[in-house]
Amino acid sequence: MKIIRARDYRDMSRKAANIISAQVILRPNCVLGLCSGETPIGTYQQLVEWYDKDDIDFSAVKVVCLDEYVGVPAGDPHTFRYFLGSCLFDCVNLPSGNIFYPDGMAQDLQAECDRYDHIIEDLGGIDLQLLGLGYNGHIGFNEPGSAFEKTTHCVRLAEGTRRANARYFDSMHDVPTQALTLGIKSIMQAKKILLIVSGEDKSYVLEQALFGPVTPRVPASILQLHPDVTVVEHDALRL
Repeated sequence: MKIIRARDYRDMSRKAANIISAQVILRPNCVLGLCSGETPIGTYQQLVEWYDKDDIDFSAVKVVCLDEYVGVPAGDPHTFRYFLGSCLFDCVNLPSGNIFYPDGMAQDLQAECDRYDHIIEDLGGIDLQLLGLGYNGHIGFNEPGSAFEKTTHCVRLAEGTRRANARYFDSMHDVPTQALTLGIKSIMQAKKILLIVSGEDKSYVLEQALFGPVTPRVPASILQLHPDVTVVEHDALRL
């Protein structure tokens, strides 16, 4: 595991974007696993800036989206598909046919999870998976206690996760209770993993994830067992 300490959020975002852009430049038809949330916004902005300068080409890249709410229709601004579109997909030359996402409106959620697993397999797996870190140690929407052997699956969101996301909705009542997410096994099958973390409020959980016991109680702790993980953090380690 490689840990990179950034000076500030902007530096963290630039360092993370450097790693992603290097992956795209070295393998133009690579498969990127991308996440949503506040933490990666600066990373995506930096990638768009470099694209506008003709420094990076996304025309052959394939993207696998990490997760999606259940029961929120496509086009709704609360979907992660919409978020990633506004932050990155709609701002670069990434073909829409190269973007894959789990359908949270599917009638048969298990069949949808199986479909998504097959898509990733057909793509040859994920070359680089970008992750953020939840306050309770979750990666994707794999909440504490999630079985490490799961692939794409439907999860019931922890109340703490719902409260953390409530600021994006009109009320707590509107926050979805379920989501589809790549499972721990799916994440660990990525060839490379890039974890980005910002803020003192995540220092404890990051230290537990990187240096504590590997346990489902801290889902991100499983990353200690991956052969190629890079952590870029700002103000989140106190060791």
